[in-house]
Parts: sequence; C-alpha cells; structure tokens
Amino acid sequence: MKQRIVVLTGAGVSAESGLGTYRDNGGLWDQYDPMEVASAEGWRRNPRLVLDFYNMQREKLRNCRPNAAHEAIAALEEEYTVDVITQNVDDLHERAGSTHVIHLHGEVTKVRPENSCTWEDGYSEKQVMDVGYGKVSLGDLSPKGVQLRPHIVFFGEQVPKIEEAARIVALADILLIVGTSMQVYPAASLYTFARPECPIYLIDPASVALREDRIVHIREKATDGMLLFRKNYLPLHPLKKKGVI
Repeated sequence: MKQRIVVLTGAGVSAESGLGTYRDNGGLWDQYDPMEVASAEGWRRNPRLVLDFYNMQREKLRNCRPNAAHEAIAALEEEYTVDVITQNVDDLHERAGSTHVIHLHGEVTKVRPENSCTWEDGYSEKQVMDVGYGKVSLGDLSPKGVQLRPHIVFFGEQVPKIEEAARIVALADILLIVGTSMQVYPAASLYTFARPECPIYLIDPASVALREDRIVHIREKATDGMLLFRKNYLPLHPLKKKGVI
C-alpha cells in the first residue's frame, strides 16, 4: 500500500500565483474590513457589498495560474495517497491536478441559496452551484427563488468540514503544512490530530508558534520549500512494502 501524505495549505501556497494573503502586512484584511465583506453579519447588513467583493475575487482568480508549489503537491499523487486540506477558497489545487481536496472555508467559484448548507439541513451541499469566474448579483436567485450567496464560510459561521479534516489528519503517515503560519482556528489545531509517530513538515518563511520536536520547519516560501521537501526530506520516508501499512 502507498503511504498517505496529508497536506494542509494556507494563503501562502497561492501567494506566488498572484493571490494576496489575508493577514500579512499589506494583505487583504489591511485593505478591507473582514467584518464587512466576509462575515455573517456583514452579509445580513449589506449583501450587495459582499457579492461585489467575491465577484472581484473571482475575477482575480480567473487570471491566476497554479504555481510550482501547487504542481509539486499534485505530483505527490504519483507515489503516495494524498489528501489536500486547504484553508484557501481558490481552485488552484484542482487546476494543478490534485484529485482529493477539502476546502475548509468554502470555494469562491461556487454559490448556494442563502438558506442552505446550514445546521438545519446538516450542512448539505446539494444546492451548491458552480459559477466559475462569473459575477453574482443581488436578485440572482436559486431555482426555488432564494437569493444566492457565496459558498464561503463567513466569520461567525461554523466550519462544517473540520471534523472530516481531523479524521483524515489522523490517518497521515506524513503531515505536510504549506503556506500557513497556523494562526487561524479551528484549522490551526488540525496538526494535533496526527498520530505521535507521524512526522510533520511545515513550509513557511514566517516564525511559527508551534513547539514540537517532530515538527521540521522549512523557512522558505511555498515553491522553494516544496523543492527542498522533495529533495531532502521525502527520501527519508521510502514507500512501505505491500502489507506493512
């Protein structure tokens, strides 16, 4: 059987494709108040503003391409079983070729009726629709006549896929964290679900407040860090023989 690599990614993995990070100096939240454009309260108060914000994000994404880090993560599937758990709402992992991607915070290329994907319906995604890089306006309704909203986990909303993500991390033979300084919860706690014998590699140029001996911090941007990981660290974990795992 193949070893399983679980990859946790954040904004830093897409930054080199031209998508700005959120919390760094000059990041998106320096330019916009997240409580106005990305919160449940903001949506109730001014849905037009929120729709315009995510229309802008889709337009930016339309002109971006996966970078070498996305491609290196996708290429791991040639030898490993790979699960990508991302905090990102872009589609660059999929466009690079990753086949199993969980989006913790939603997907900017999708919308849903504003009364769906809630606790009441078990966070069902049956009514989620793909709009690609198109615009969505106030007055655009679902087939049942309900206003469409971004398929995004707003501030103030639950992260419905966090339990599934934790279960997957617990299955990892290798845990790889790329492009996140592990400050956003609950995603920042996911590494704690890795088995004690599971090595953890963290690729991010910033200082990270994780203090565990098994964590190897590769202080590089995502593209350079993935190159170093593939060259220097991945060979330490050769494929296990059939029947061992």
